[in-house]
Amino acid sequence: MNRAFSPFVKSLFVTLLAVSAAASASEAAHGASAAAKADPAKGAALYADGDTARGLPACVSCHGAAGNSSISVNPKLAGQHESYLYKQLVNFTTAERNQPVMSTFATMLTDAEKKNLAAYLGTQAQKPGAAKNKDTVQIGKKIYRGGIAEKNIPACASCHGASGAGLPVQYPRLAGQHQDYTGAQLTLFRAGGRHNSPQMTTIANRMSDDEIKAVSDYIAGLK
Repeated sequence: MNRAFSPFVKSLFVTLLAVSAAASASEAAHGASAAAKADPAKGAALYADGDTARGLPACVSCHGAAGNSSISVNPKLAGQHESYLYKQLVNFTTAERNQPVMSTFATMLTDAEKKNLAAYLGTQAQKPGAAKNKDTVQIGKKIYRGGIAEKNIPACASCHGASGAGLPVQYPRLAGQHQDYTGAQLTLFRAGGRHNSPQMTTIANRMSDDEIKAVSDYIAGLK
């Protein structure tokens, strides 16, 4: 009996092995495709030139050469964490972060283009900023480093780091960012105009205008 069925069993075993190997190869190929690295060079070209065929303007026109915006209401993007930049571009296509200009442009980008832009900007060197208001810089420093205990406001440094370097994906780099932009984002969180960070909404809701201005100014001088 065993001898009679052994060729069949052997054939079945070989077939199962082949199917398993093919499935593993297919899964590996899919995984490799999904994990394909972003292309900073393509991101650089799109950042500098846009895509006139789609009516997509060059990012440089608002965010400056290599992501160093000279317009205080437009953020500096140079040196920001690649994963965080990608997340924000995705968020702009949802109700989590609906901003008329950026939501329009982000919707026009493919997922690969979002990743390419983020990869390019993440490798650029940010030009340093500076605190401007000497009368409030100490207040801003105190909030950033120690928070405001009586208002249950945690230290900004506890998430964004002592130097403002941040943490990829979760917490952005803040160091050197324009005062006007940082202040505007905190105000948006407080007013419910930005919904992609419950933690920041909670914290901003506890901050006064003067506290927002002071800490935003202090952050601009971090390096």
